[in-house]
Amino acid sequence: MAASSNSSLSGSSVSSDAEEYQPPIWKSYLYQLQQEAPRPKRITCPREVENRPKYYGREFHGIISREQADELLGGVEGAYILRESQRQPGCYTLALRFGNQTLNYRLFYDGKHFVGEKRFESIHDLVTDGLITLYIETKASEYISKMTTNPIYEHIGYATLLREKVSRRLSRTKNESRKASVTSEEATQVEKITSLVRRAALTQNDNHFNYEKAHNFKVHTFRGPHWCEYCANFMWGLIAQGVRCSDCGLNVHKQCSKYVPNDCQPDLKRIKRVYCCDLTTLVKAHNTQRPMVVDLCIREIEARGLKSEGLYRVSGFTEHIEDVKMAFDRDGDRADISASIYPDINIIAGALKLYFRDLPIPVITYDTYSKFIEASKISNPDERLEAIHEVLMLLPAAHYETLRYLMIHLKKLAVYQGEGPASAATNYRVTLHEKENFMNAENLGIVFGPTLMRPPEDSTLATLNDMRYQKLIVQILIENEDVLF
Repeated sequence: MAASSNSSLSGSSVSSDAEEYQPPIWKSYLYQLQQEAPRPKRITCPREVENRPKYYGREFHGIISREQADELLGGVEGAYILRESQRQPGCYTLALRFGNQTLNYRLFYDGKHFVGEKRFESIHDLVTDGLITLYIETKASEYISKMTTNPIYEHIGYATLLREKVSRRLSRTKNESRKASVTSEEATQVEKITSLVRRAALTQNDNHFNYEKAHNFKVHTFRGPHWCEYCANFMWGLIAQGVRCSDCGLNVHKQCSKYVPNDCQPDLKRIKRVYCCDLTTLVKAHNTQRPMVVDLCIREIEARGLKSEGLYRVSGFTEHIEDVKMAFDRDGDRADISASIYPDINIIAGALKLYFRDLPIPVITYDTYSKFIEASKISNPDERLEAIHEVLMLLPAAHYETLRYLMIHLKKLAVYQGEGPASAATNYRVTLHEKENFMNAENLGIVFGPTLMRPPEDSTLATLNDMRYQKLIVQILIENEDVLF
């Protein structure tokens, strides 16, 4: 079906100055159709119906046939009743008049009313949403099927114009926030930027680590008219009109979400915690190569704990480890884990291990788990190393970098950094001090094997069977860090 004259962006009403940003004119065809959709008309039962479910009103007519329901609706567009099935007593049906015919839907209730995925507080809302959806899909099915063919997502006028200035502002805001909080005026200006503009700006920011990350879309109910940031079309319906990325705030139709690239740029304001947060999401939100928990804990351990007997094997007090976790969740990279607060280095080591255990996707991901296990079973050492190296290349970039950094920390050989004799410094690693801490690569493999990798299926038997291979994988990674990474 041909769209109306407003079915495309009629230019961008954007000033070249970011502070004078005005949103463009969005495609309004589907919004107009929603306004034209039939309104629900409840047909009440004139008599009191016995055994009427308490969650239905007078629109319930008891046990009647389809023919009787059709007669009661009287050919009125949008009219509806509820009835109990003659063939299946105890089962309920919504009879709705639309398009000159009576449509019958099996009706369910679990605290809310539903006939499909969406759940509604009232039958009236369910029918209203259903009529809108039926009307739009009837009038604009061809238009809807073509909505994703000309997306505004990759290239849009106002995003192009604002990209450079927004990028500079975001970079400036980030630098200033390390010294003092931004002024309320600057914060207001940044909040004017839509998630789409923010994504475009961050993509151009050279300081932002370009790890690929899929959007974390979840069904969302938008209050008031809302438009898709992929195709620029109206999101129709009363509730659950589309999906929102809970990490960056991108709002799109559910069908459009299938076409959005894996270029999520998480907004730190939306990341509520550090622990139990997806690894890639955390590093992109904080604009770091690795999770700052890993950097800060390892830095503290290397500064004062490398000679501690049983490092990583001896447990710190659980309540103190939980305190560290809460500090990171609350304060982020400003968390104080110094010796004056936590003199026992085992608390910091325990907090680091807890971070790895709490990851929703382990450092060695579920997708690569079985490949690592199979590689560890190869008897020829050279072939085994080659197989492990190939699987390492399959890890997401942020996971690979985190694992690499951890293995460098655990490796026996010292690593020199800096340039020239004056700046050269030795980064002392855990196994270099195994005579004092009694933690060689094998012992560390026992500790970190089940911490860094878990089988995809939650099976105690599979976990027990794989423990020796988990240990072996980590041991090989430590001993061959300079070859594998």
